[in-house]
Amino acid sequence: MGLGPTPYNKRNPALRAEHAAVVFDLKIQGLSLREIDDLSRKPDGPTGGHRVSVTTAKEMIREEAARRVDPKVDEYRAIELARLEAALERLKGLEDAAREVLAREHITVNNGRIIVHDGAPLPDDSPVLAAIDRLIKVEDARQRNSESRRRLLGLDMPVKVDAQVTETTQQDLELQEMIRDARARVQLEEQQIVDGGAE
Repeated sequence: MGLGPTPYNKRNPALRAEHAAVVFDLKIQGLSLREIDDLSRKPDGPTGGHRVSVTTAKEMIREEAARRVDPKVDEYRAIELARLEAALERLKGLEDAAREVLAREHITVNNGRIIVHDGAPLPDDSPVLAAIDRLIKVEDARQRNSESRRRLLGLDMPVKVDAQVTETTQQDLELQEMIRDARARVQLEEQQIVDGGAE
């Protein structure tokens, strides 16, 4: 009592995976789910006559997309995490160098001569202030690194957006125009009454 090819089922995972790859490629080529369903019914079609219904095609496309994309995403995530970790190491080196500058004593020198005040070398605050600026920049870079890491790992809480969509139909526009016209007429009549009463 065969009315055509047997419907597709999940009993053979290898065959399902093979068909999922075919369906995914057909979808990428621009075929609709209905066209994929029709094409899969043909004995000489890409699935060898194994029908892939619209619903099954949706499932297969979702499965195949996850199979193709997820490993690449994990690989990309690992590369980016390594890059962010290396950046943190470089920032640690910059911080250590800036702290060394802060720890040293700096004296003011002008034209190769030490500037003396009250018999003692005059301290130079410029290197200290520059080191402080560098430490602030290092901390800012660490903060950006942390933000990138949180986004990459999906640790940030999603932002709730409360959006309200109001659809305006042609009838709404016509009604608004009628209301504007009526208001204009009423305002004109009121003005005529005021002007007529002033005479």
